[in-house]
Amino acid sequence: MKEPKYTNDLINESSPYLLQHAHNPVNWQAWNDASLDLAKENNKLLLISVGYSACHWCHVMEHESFEDEEVAKVMNSNYICIKVDREERPDIDQVYMNAVQVMTGMGGWPMNVVALPDGRPVWGGTYFRKEQWKNALQQIAHLYKTQPEKLEEYASKLESGLKQIQIIQPSSQEEDFQKDFFNPLLEKWNRSFDLQNGGNKGAPKFMMPNNYEFLIRYAFQNSDKKLMDHCLHTLNKISWGGVFDPVEGGFSRYSVDEKWHVPHFEKMLYDNAQLVQLYSKAYKITKNEWFREVVERTLDFIHSEMTDPSGAFYSALDADSEDEKGNKEEGAYYVWTKEELKSILPEDFELFSDFYNINNYGKWEANKYVLIRTKTLNEISTQFGISEEELNKKRETWHNKLRAARKKRKKPGLDDKSLTSWNAMMITGYTEAYKTFQQKKHIEAAKKNAEFILNEQSQENGMLLHTYKNGKSTINGYLEDYAFTIEAFLNLYETTFEAEFLERCVKLTEIVFEDFEDSESGLFFFTSKKDRELVTKTIEISDNVIPASNSVMAKNLFKLGKLIGKPEYVRKSKDMLQTLREKIPEHPQYHSNWLELMLNFTHPFYEIAVTGKNYSDITYDFQSEFLPNTIIAATDSPSDLSLLRDRFVKDKKLIYVCEDGSCQLPLSSKTEAIQQISQV
Repeated sequence: MKEPKYTNDLINESSPYLLQHAHNPVNWQAWNDASLDLAKENNKLLLISVGYSACHWCHVMEHESFEDEEVAKVMNSNYICIKVDREERPDIDQVYMNAVQVMTGMGGWPMNVVALPDGRPVWGGTYFRKEQWKNALQQIAHLYKTQPEKLEEYASKLESGLKQIQIIQPSSQEEDFQKDFFNPLLEKWNRSFDLQNGGNKGAPKFMMPNNYEFLIRYAFQNSDKKLMDHCLHTLNKISWGGVFDPVEGGFSRYSVDEKWHVPHFEKMLYDNAQLVQLYSKAYKITKNEWFREVVERTLDFIHSEMTDPSGAFYSALDADSEDEKGNKEEGAYYVWTKEELKSILPEDFELFSDFYNINNYGKWEANKYVLIRTKTLNEISTQFGISEEELNKKRETWHNKLRAARKKRKKPGLDDKSLTSWNAMMITGYTEAYKTFQQKKHIEAAKKNAEFILNEQSQENGMLLHTYKNGKSTINGYLEDYAFTIEAFLNLYETTFEAEFLERCVKLTEIVFEDFEDSESGLFFFTSKKDRELVTKTIEISDNVIPASNSVMAKNLFKLGKLIGKPEYVRKSKDMLQTLREKIPEHPQYHSNWLELMLNFTHPFYEIAVTGKNYSDITYDFQSEFLPNTIIAATDSPSDLSLLRDRFVKDKKLIYVCEDGSCQLPLSSKTEAIQQISQV
């Protein structure tokens, strides 16, 4: 059979990451039925390369290998080469990342895998240098031509192992969760705390917002001052470090060092969404004005750099950008030389350099500095003999001048696709900011994005789509899209009390049960039963930089069940948690969202119903408090919602505090209601 001629087909894609590779000499294909069938028809190995647009080492490998004609020749002659945007196709990423971790003991991006024509992996890794990459591909291709049975045997063993990993047995335990479950777990976790720099010991350091959502709530509900102090210390250190951008706002993805100083400079929507939520909650507890500033600056960044006119949120800003010589360099847009700073801030340089450590502590490399704080505003103002008010005015002037200087630089690349799951996370961030600070623009941004999801990412049958770019929505939604959208709409309901959001939650939940439920484990598959099957079906259970879709869904079922009076949803939530019970103690930091759900079962949990005209006067008082063990419903008219049914009395504002559907006598003041809500 005459072998067909292939071309690089990525120019037809919409993903910014795939388009970055559209002019490589490699004959890249997108992951689709046609490219997969091509491999089978021609009995050629698949070379699957996975990355994302903001990934620095992805760019390095592209430049070194994928732009090289000699390397491309090896790839094109022996493989069907498929490029995958891991953000567009997290299902493919998960399957092959599991394989790479089994094969090598580690993972990361770029991720490169060789698979048999049927998709079963036989070799893989992350970043490879040019000669290393070329030699490995030649050896594997030779082995496939001369001894294909060896690769077949290895693929079968690996496939069996990968499927074994995905087997999750439902729990047979029926006993209730107890408070003492947390004690040994937190003792173990505590040993990994970095008490000096905040977070966990070692480097690199990821923010892991969900860890602190759980730890702060646990400390609050159990009056654990030591744990609370560590969490708040961590939030200070993160936001004082270079991972937070004080000039334009927003957080980078992680710190390469242990003091949160030098970031891996890309800014991801999902990090900023979660950190807005976390710092808003921390403000409720502390009333620390710095936490307010962090939230406001971050949302200013989201509004100015990451928001489409339609209300959709973009995905990421690249780590790399062009320096003054036109060379692409990581962090070029963000870092400063001492000479630059002296010319921009000549009168205040001494004060600025002390505030942001333009010294050996703040130096990064090649005479470049990443701004990092080590002192409080009070300490600086005392040291220099100026008031905090004057210091804050100076800071605003500094930031304005530095922003103006940055505008002369080449901006990092923007990944302007919009992902339903990440957009929904940003809705949750905006709603929490609104509840905390009552800035109308925040709830308007949240509702505008909800309209985007409803209008652009929802199909006529109610099913969600995953990605949006240039007016086109594609790819059937994953469990993460449903889980985070349901969570966002639950939060929108608890903020606006518009029944439409709750109705949408019910419909989306019904789809999740129909299309994603695994009858054996009782958990939910990551991909819909309607999608083409991959080598294995993934059940996502580990909370990482983004919480696991199953843990988010379990929390949703708990809240939705309480709001609409469906105890079977609450029971399902509890059963899912039981299934994870034995896995949690081994790595508590990778099950923190599950642990937060467990608090709902081990500590008192309350349902609050508010009825009457102008109920918002009362509900805001609840929203502005840190009440993590509550849900709230409100109405100004008779309602059929379970929590509100038969509780409306004309011309009266009433507050009902309920537990498991059993309510105390109605109250008329928030103070009385708060007294009924035990925090211990």
